[in-house]
Amino acid sequence: MSFPMLSSPWLPFILLILSTSVTATQYRIPRLSPFSRTFLPNAKASPVSDDFKTFYYNQTLDHFNYKPESYTRFPHRYIINFKYWGGTNSSAPILAYLGAEGPLEGDLNAIGFMTDNALQFGALLVYIEHRYYGKSIPFGSRQEALKNASTLGYFNSAQAIADYAAVLIHLKKKLHAKDCPVIVLGGSYGGMLAAWFRLKYPHVALGALASSAPILYFDDITPHNGYYSIATKDFREVSESCYETIRDSWSEMEAIASKDNGLSILSKEFKTCSPLNSYSQLEDYLWSMYAGAAQYNQPPRYPVTRICDGIDGASSGSGTLGKIAAGVFAYEGKLSCYNLEPKNETETDVGWRWQKCSEMVMPIGTDNDTMFPTYTFDLRSFINHCNQLYGVSPRPHWVTTYYGGNDIKLHLQRFGSNIIFSNGLKDPYSSGGVLQSLSDSLLAVHTANGSHCLDILRANETDPQWLVKQRETEVSIIKEWMRKYYADLKESKQ
Repeated sequence: MSFPMLSSPWLPFILLILSTSVTATQYRIPRLSPFSRTFLPNAKASPVSDDFKTFYYNQTLDHFNYKPESYTRFPHRYIINFKYWGGTNSSAPILAYLGAEGPLEGDLNAIGFMTDNALQFGALLVYIEHRYYGKSIPFGSRQEALKNASTLGYFNSAQAIADYAAVLIHLKKKLHAKDCPVIVLGGSYGGMLAAWFRLKYPHVALGALASSAPILYFDDITPHNGYYSIATKDFREVSESCYETIRDSWSEMEAIASKDNGLSILSKEFKTCSPLNSYSQLEDYLWSMYAGAAQYNQPPRYPVTRICDGIDGASSGSGTLGKIAAGVFAYEGKLSCYNLEPKNETETDVGWRWQKCSEMVMPIGTDNDTMFPTYTFDLRSFINHCNQLYGVSPRPHWVTTYYGGNDIKLHLQRFGSNIIFSNGLKDPYSSGGVLQSLSDSLLAVHTANGSHCLDILRANETDPQWLVKQRETEVSIIKEWMRKYYADLKESKQ
């Protein structure tokens, strides 16, 4: 069945049905986001400061064609904090956060690298939203923008980073800030955008901080099992018995589910708020929980430790099933019942589904060496799945064709510069990150205990010293870029 030109207002509902008709285990590509949406930093609950001012730029729909429709405009949201800026007279820098697969609101307080370092840089803080998310919607409405493959065709990373360039050039002109250097930064998918932006628009950005950016998880550069191998290692390092319990639990739970009353047994054991309708529902929940805990294993909560404490601390006599349930209860907290049903779709879920089905094809799988059930990422099946959804096929080799990635050390050191690739080695996505410096200005900064994007989140007094040091290293590198820039600027004016 194919729906190449869906235009119904029920599109999101149809897409949900189609997407869930294929078991999630076939396409285990975890979310890319600087922070966990389940356990967002406390900053999200805080009101956004009045220092953040919202603006809209009249953005071009299509930067790469000269068809009449390409010149269509849409309101593109960006937010500025002027509080710390040293101004144009001192050519004070601009820190630009490149928004990723979601609205900007959650990032303003959570991305602490901006506000925590603004004073010492004397920086103007700029946050630019990614097209098709938040309030930066082409075609007048989200319904129209997501209507079919024709309207979704303008929804890609190349258009997004061209948007960022247009906004920054416009802003510098508007503020008479021609000589103010720009440093772009982002996390996860946004980190990839930051690195790619520096490569494509070096005349706009002096440098980039790409946090937890798995730019090598494309085109078979990274082993397919990289993500889940590190997730497994994270659990195993916390507790060997916890790892063994999880590894052995899948077959046991599936065997119970196959019995006549098996789903009832599982529902009772996991205290579900509503009866499980299939074993895959439980498997999907647990799979996502373990992967998310490993990816966002941040202090002070440390969800991997919390899950393993629950599993290992289950009451004596608890079987494997009881131990796994205890891990869920420890992770979620004490509740009267536990909702294991899929959560309501967000705009990020809908948008990222399209992005995965167009260019962000990350071949992630498992093997016998992980604690997860074995499955192979099957590209042909994935292509068929995306054709069902949108009537178009993914381009699995486009990212490496457009941005590079293969033999990155051999090639990037010859033309790239001023990029920090930061990673925490406990982050499963670090398996697709740049972990070795490629040149004197293409620098890998990583920590053995870090998790996903931890370095760009808001600093806390309780942060471990290794995290404090990582951030200090990144700041010192950026300061050196600026020192050289200001020296060149002074010489050019003499």
